[in-house]
Amino acid sequence: MPAWADIFAAASCAALLCSLAGAGQAQTSDLVSKTAFRVCADPANLPLSDDQGEGYENRLAELFARELGLPVEYTWYPMATGFIRNTLRANRCDVVMGYAQGDEMVLNTNHYLTSSYVLVVPREGPLAGVETLSDPALQGRRIGIVAGSPPATHLARAGLIGIARSYPLMVDRRHDSPAEDMLSDLASGETAAAILWGPIGGPLVKVGYPGLKAVPLIHEELPPRMVYRITMGVRPGDKVWQRKLNSLIRRHRGEIDAILREAGVPRLNDMGTAVLDAGQ
Repeated sequence: MPAWADIFAAASCAALLCSLAGAGQAQTSDLVSKTAFRVCADPANLPLSDDQGEGYENRLAELFARELGLPVEYTWYPMATGFIRNTLRANRCDVVMGYAQGDEMVLNTNHYLTSSYVLVVPREGPLAGVETLSDPALQGRRIGIVAGSPPATHLARAGLIGIARSYPLMVDRRHDSPAEDMLSDLASGETAAAILWGPIGGPLVKVGYPGLKAVPLIHEELPPRMVYRITMGVRPGDKVWQRKLNSLIRRHRGEIDAILREAGVPRLNDMGTAVLDAGQ
């Protein structure tokens, strides 16, 4: 074959490969709206999100939409069974603002928060200095716990689950609010302590329960883990969109941190070994 034919064949092959790569990229990006920052969210999930825009995830969405030059558009669905299937996977929206790193149902962005479960106790009293669930001061105390959550295993190991007060894990927050029920029971003396996911418990305590404090459970050495990294979730395969959000997370970390700090979200270092806002 003449040399020019080799060159022509190579050029044609390269053009075909570029065309296929471009088509794949276009196919990925075509799933993401070009006219709005489309967020999948729970309409009644304060302090994270609600349909009045009062949650801190609403404020994060506004920050990202502003940087992209787009309006925020929500698809509302209760954060319960079927949430991802009926929102993100149905292509009705393009991002979940808060999702635990490593969950296979979504493609995770880089994390923007490391947080943990918290032990909520009265600021004054015999449990004020407790930092682990194995502390002898907890023995014989009735503790509020969300059924099926990781801390329940730790309570069982410490011999505390038998007298614990259980609250449901999967509910429609438009009708039930286990976290608020748990804190109300603690404030009234029905329970001696409560264990909540920090990004929920921290803000609720800050806003409505000045007599309580939320202590991050970062000293538990046995599984299951109590510390998680929080990312944004996008559809598997939306790599271009993931990279764009990663860039925004990196460039606007200061504003993200300020929103979380103002809300009262317990923030930890990346390894989950120390609290960043010691006075919170």
